[in-house]
Amino acid sequence: MATRIVVDPITRIEGHLRIEAEVKNGKITDAYSAGTMVRGFEIILRGRDPRDAWAFTERVCGVCTTVHALVSVRAVENALGIVIPPNAELVRNLMFCAQNVQDHVIHFYHLHALDWVDVVSALKADPKETSRIAQKISSWPNSSPKYFKEVQDRLKNFVASGQLGIFANAYWGHPAYKLPPEVNLLAVTHYLEALEFQKEIIKIHTIFGGKNPHPHYLVGGAPCSVNINDANALNAERLAYVGSLIDQAIEFVEKVYIPDLLAIAGFYREWFNIGGGLKNYLAYGDLPTNGYNDPSKFKFPRGAVLDRNLNEVHEVKGEDPDQVREYITHSWYKYSAGDDKSLHPWEGETEFNFTGPKPPYEHLNVEGKYSWLKTPRWKDHPMEVGPLARLVVAYASGHEEVREVVNDTLKRLNAPVSALFSTLGRTAARGLEAKLVVHWMKEFYNQLIANIKDGDSRMFNPEKWKPDTWPKEAKGVGLSEAPRGALAHWVVIKDQKIENYQLVVPSTWNASPRDAKGQRSAYEAALLGTPMADPNKPLEILRTIHSFDPCIACAVHLYDPEGKKLHQVSFI
Repeated sequence: MATRIVVDPITRIEGHLRIEAEVKNGKITDAYSAGTMVRGFEIILRGRDPRDAWAFTERVCGVCTTVHALVSVRAVENALGIVIPPNAELVRNLMFCAQNVQDHVIHFYHLHALDWVDVVSALKADPKETSRIAQKISSWPNSSPKYFKEVQDRLKNFVASGQLGIFANAYWGHPAYKLPPEVNLLAVTHYLEALEFQKEIIKIHTIFGGKNPHPHYLVGGAPCSVNINDANALNAERLAYVGSLIDQAIEFVEKVYIPDLLAIAGFYREWFNIGGGLKNYLAYGDLPTNGYNDPSKFKFPRGAVLDRNLNEVHEVKGEDPDQVREYITHSWYKYSAGDDKSLHPWEGETEFNFTGPKPPYEHLNVEGKYSWLKTPRWKDHPMEVGPLARLVVAYASGHEEVREVVNDTLKRLNAPVSALFSTLGRTAARGLEAKLVVHWMKEFYNQLIANIKDGDSRMFNPEKWKPDTWPKEAKGVGLSEAPRGALAHWVVIKDQKIENYQLVVPSTWNASPRDAKGQRSAYEAALLGTPMADPNKPLEILRTIHSFDPCIACAVHLYDPEGKKLHQVSFI
């Protein structure tokens, strides 16, 4: 007899996610993922100036703000045939990289590490032994016994006051935790240091985009001008500061993030065999080095890998109506052609059809509609997206830098390539990606400085920017890689206004319900076979779901443009 476990809401994520899992004989035998938050950006954008779309779409989320703006301006530029100057591309790359590194650090330490690190156990640690371990694995300067003792005392004060503060309400003492107290203290210490680091690296957005969150973007280029001697422009001082922030990022990633990742992974090797899920991986790619219209020169390659066949990479085209399509068979939406059909985003519809239970309720009706997320498919295949998918596609594409860092890490862990296809492999992929990206940032920065020294200060292309130069009708797609995976916006422009706009985001790919054929998406598939030590404390479910870094805020969209309430969803 199977037992149904409900985790609602999944915490330490953006948005609202419910997981229902059936457990039999100590293992998960089936799982269901439901996005339970209702929003609506596609409808909000109808009738608006396409040049303003970025300002709306980047507010779809408080985490992936900049990358939504990036794909939005790319979609409009694609529709109108606008090519941006090289400097603007480099600025966009630097903003992309800053968010990527910040997000991966936040994910590892603040959203996911507590699934592996027992904070309360750190109270029993010997700070001298923690110091010895820290100095053995890294040359990071903050590693004295006195330093770790001070952090431990701060933690003891939390407990003595009757609360754990930011570390409250977790499964401390769970039998699935394996780290010794000294390693737990090391991880908690770096948790606190990462809070400081992440607010520094993102200052790059403020320098190039004016602010963060929600930095400014511009159809046709970058929203900053270059003047080495002007206090109000991108001057020598600000450019030098960007360089110093990149150097700090390289040091933190290589001396804190990667050593911690490898140290923790060594205690949980069995998780290299758990949580693999789907065998199909999709990456739109990004970080152009020869212009956005030449994906063959992207730092992150574009492509799809099916059935984990690393000998073949399939071509991916966002404009191909036979590739990306969305189902709503198990989603609370309706299609005019029938709910068993699928639509390409240019023809996408966002109309609600809520037939679900009103909270409180015991279980989802998984035979019918049970999520606010649509179900995207690539050539009718369910696909995993995210850092692991990016590394898999790059590895299969023969990307030398990716192959080198992956093979080196697997060698250090004494693990086969197949270890990547797992919960822990997914977590490790983020760290390896961050290691690559901080050095790519340095390349882009050096190229930007060289261009400026050579006299090229162009940041904007005014050609085709004015509406009177546009065709009567146009369609475009913008593709990118959010930290959580493949992200795309599709726009249809008619009479200088947005006629249709659709977002298909990473967590829509990963967290969506089953499609018309009954195929599971990534979350549901990855949970199958997961061992459960204590069904009343489903730590193992959190480990696998958090390894994807769920962000549900941008994955569900529904809103009445008149401001009328369509349906109220309450949570208990």
